[in-house]
Amino acid sequence: MPLLTVEHLRAGYGPIEVLKDISLEVNEGEIVTMIGANGAGKTTTLMTISGAVRARAGRIVFQGAEIQNRPPHEIVRLGLCQSPEGRKIFPRLTVLENLELGAYTRNDTAGIKKDIDHAYELFPILRERKDQLGGTLSGGEQQMLAVARALLGRPKLLLLDEPSLGLAPLIVLKIFDVIRKLNAEEGMSVLIVEQNARLALKLAHRGYVMETGVITMSDKASSLLNDQRVKDAYLGE
Repeated sequence: MPLLTVEHLRAGYGPIEVLKDISLEVNEGEIVTMIGANGAGKTTTLMTISGAVRARAGRIVFQGAEIQNRPPHEIVRLGLCQSPEGRKIFPRLTVLENLELGAYTRNDTAGIKKDIDHAYELFPILRERKDQLGGTLSGGEQQMLAVARALLGRPKLLLLDEPSLGLAPLIVLKIFDVIRKLNAEEGMSVLIVEQNARLALKLAHRGYVMETGVITMSDKASSLLNDQRVKDAYLGE
């Protein structure tokens, strides 16, 4: 049974329907990516899975239980945590306080401390900046903090929305290396939305191509990477 199953999902904002019929799966231990142009509905898909946008139709099944339209904090407690587009850290809180807020659904003090130390191991710059206000970090450091904060929820499935957006190539490679390490060494399942299609498909096991609220292609990531239609539309070849 897949870890996450999305079936015929529809969602939107006011009179605008953004997701028209989205179906996808993430298996345990997989990295799955969604690629597509701006406005295709990728972020809305993640936000609906997370409970921040209301599903109008369809099912979202996580670990065998339907979760569509459950409150976001309940979804986090189930082990589904998101690092949002644009980072959305708390700029007036320190790095450490941001990380502690990532564990707001937990009360295991020793475990939280251990996971904060683990976050510092993954992103050593955060340890150096732990007493620094989030808003004073560079864009790359803020993105590392956003990912680390999501990890403090102890996700069974990590949702990543545009982790490379606006960052220098070396910082992007560092973040993607951490994602790869979490998957390979800890078995973490990841659903990643990413405009850098080439990078995302090289990282992922499988991929989905989204266009204007529908899934138009799905395959192994390596197959999509070599598909001429994907090359023409998203890889600049």
